[in-house]
Amino acid sequence: MLLEQYASNNRWRQVNPAAKGLFSLCGLTAVLIAVNPRVTGFVALVMVATTMLGAGIPLKDYLRVAAPALLFLLASGLTLLVSLRFDAPSGLVLQLAPSELPRAVLVCTRSLGGFTALLFLAFSTPVNDIIALLRRLKLPEVLLDLMVLCHRMLFVLSGAINDMRTAQAARLGNAGMRQSLRSLGILVANLMVQVWQRSLALYYGALTRNNDGALRFLEPEYPDSRTSIVIAALGGSCLMVLALVIS
Repeated sequence: MLLEQYASNNRWRQVNPAAKGLFSLCGLTAVLIAVNPRVTGFVALVMVATTMLGAGIPLKDYLRVAAPALLFLLASGLTLLVSLRFDAPSGLVLQLAPSELPRAVLVCTRSLGGFTALLFLAFSTPVNDIIALLRRLKLPEVLLDLMVLCHRMLFVLSGAINDMRTAQAARLGNAGMRQSLRSLGILVANLMVQVWQRSLALYYGALTRNNDGALRFLEPEYPDSRTSIVIAALGGSCLMVLALVIS
């Protein structure tokens, strides 16, 4: 849960979530309206620099969080350069398509820009603040409650997995490949039971409240909210104007 740790303890923790959300939204808009890979790549670079220099996120931890998505993006980009031919004399043929390189670069840089924009918001803003912001934007309460419950279950299941792995390691459950596979199977089976029991506990908890009312949290006050919103709007507007002008 490295992402959540930095979201709750970064330099911009006390900045109004509306400002950070606005800047992230402007970054997303910029990469969507841009048709030049250099522009989308520049937006991604700006978002990464803002996250690390502004919010104070170390490069090593940033890459640790972003690595799975970047690997998926790389694999997806490579598939765009491959085409299948069904009319070849030898049947199905898999070949490279160099003509698709500009389109693949644009798609990959656009995806990278959107990902870094969302990662900026995730690194700098806790989920509770994001949910409070979405509530002010009048999103349905049912969706917000589901977000709260899913976010809570991630931490509950992570704690359960760590406890079970610690117990297995204490009994030498990982001594050898065969024993490790057996321990993994036991962990998955027990985790399924844990999910079922905890989901029932959440359901019964909702029944005791008569399912009445949304799940709400105390919202802190943010200093200089108007100033931060204006700065975010100016910075985001510059990105969108750049995307329009260069494109």
